[in-house]
Formats: sequence, structure tokens, C-alpha cells
Amino acid sequence: MPKVVDHQARRVQVADAVQRLVTEQGLDRVTVARTAEEAGVSVGHVQHYFASKDEMLLFTHERVVATILERVSTLEERSARRRQPIRDVVVEGLAEWLPVDARRRSAFRVTLAFLGRTVDNPKLARAHAETGRRIRGMLARAVHNGMECGEVPEGTDPAPPALALHSLVEGLALQLGAQPEPDTGPDDVTAAAALELLTARVHAVFPGRCRQYE
Repeated sequence: MPKVVDHQARRVQVADAVQRLVTEQGLDRVTVARTAEEAGVSVGHVQHYFASKDEMLLFTHERVVATILERVSTLEERSARRRQPIRDVVVEGLAEWLPVDARRRSAFRVTLAFLGRTVDNPKLARAHAETGRRIRGMLARAVHNGMECGEVPEGTDPAPPALALHSLVEGLALQLGAQPEPDTGPDDVTAAAALELLTARVHAVFPGRCRQYE
């Protein structure tokens, strides 16, 4: 019987190797040969699934984004069981995009490398724009749901606060991600300060009490 090959698993194997290289050494060190070595496969194996470095980076970025969105979905499901206010879920979900620990710093390094390549690659630029639309769409839906349960003032247009919160998180991520680890200077943005600001801004959008748990 012929061997069944899980092509998605093979692609993920390569993507995980790309993420490790980007995290530890930077995008410039990512080559087909180094990726193959890191993944424990042949160069031909990598070339079979990815025609270029940008294709590897695109798939790796998509995998990172999908993983974050899965965690956000898990937070949403858990919130219903724990009867959490929407604003708390929004804070936790947005914090997934901030490089405040090793796991999230690794994801951020991939995102930052990907963002740099979008300047010269329209395909990557379109993928980046689509990710932004998905995040803002999720935030706008949260604002809309907040109006229905009483956390957000009636008549609020969901689009502006969704854009504002998305922009805040992207800015904070860049500030945190640009700093050396683990050393930080007295004027650097700390993870605690970033999370405090994020929480305050989200609470400003969701100032009310949720009626559905009363």
C-alpha cells in the first residue's frame, strides 16, 4: 500500500523551522538550506512545498495569525462559561498580539519580518491587509455586542473604536518588540505599562455593566 503523505503537516514542519530561525537569528538568516537543516528535511523537500523565501514566510505568517486567532476564539468560548464582561475578553484577546513573553515575542518577530517584506511584495501586502481587516472586524463585532448587553453606549459606531484599538495594539507591539530583551532602559515601554494602557483604552470603549449576567 502506498504511503499516505500529510502535505499540510510537511508544510507546517517547514513553517515551524522558519519561525524558529526568524525568532533566534532574524529573517536575513532564513534560507532554503538553513530552513531544511532546522526542519530536519532535505532542501528538495522544502523546495517541493515552497517556491521562494517569501512563500515560506507567507505560510509561516498565516500559521502564526491562525494560532493567535484560535487562542482568541478559545478566550471567547471560555468567557461565556465564566460570565466575563466583553471588555475583559477584548483585553485578553488584544494582549495576544503584544510581545510580552517568549511565545508572543516569537510570533511578533514573524509578523515584523513579514511586514517588512510587504513593501516589495504585493501578495504579502494583500495578506497583511486582510489580517488587519479580520482583526478590526472582530473588534467591531465586540463593540456591537457590547452595545446589545449595555457595556457600550447606544448609538456607537463600531468602526472608529475598532480602528483605534487595533492601531493602539500595533503601536504598542512595535514599541515593545523594538526593545532589547531582557534589558530595558528607564524610558522604555514595559509589558506592564503596555497592558495597563491597553486595559484603560478598552475600558473607555466599554464603560458600562453587562446586563446579560445580571
